[in-house]
Amino acid sequence: MEKWKLGSILAGAFLLLAALAPRTKADPWNHKTVVKFSEPVEIPGQVLPAGTYVFKLADSQANRHIVQIWTEDELELITTVITIPSQRPEPASRSIFRFEERPADSPQALSAWFYPGETTGEEFVYSYDNSNSYAYGGGVH
Repeated sequence: MEKWKLGSILAGAFLLLAALAPRTKADPWNHKTVVKFSEPVEIPGQVLPAGTYVFKLADSQANRHIVQIWTEDELELITTVITIPSQRPEPASRSIFRFEERPADSPQALSAWFYPGETTGEEFVYSYDNSNSYAYGGGVH
């Protein structure tokens, strides 16, 4: 009987510690991806200067196509962008960032982001204003 009590206490303590332990690996739920851009990159609504950023899916079960872009240390949320699903024929073994063509004097525009092992990615949507230049197209701040 005492062994049973001791076993129950140890099992409960293990489960509690496992639940409270920090996560050290990227979580497949949020598709956390760290990326370093060597040049400025346009995203809907703004241009990111060259640097390192963290891309994550927002923690939403209702809409899995909300991308959050954070500073490298994840202390500041830069922007949140609503995306649309984009398909690839086969999953990639690493993260893929696809860019749209832009005029030579403009930064590259992020077109899509695919997480490793996934065939569905996030397509960034841009719109045009009347002067035929790119304008904010789908993000929320």
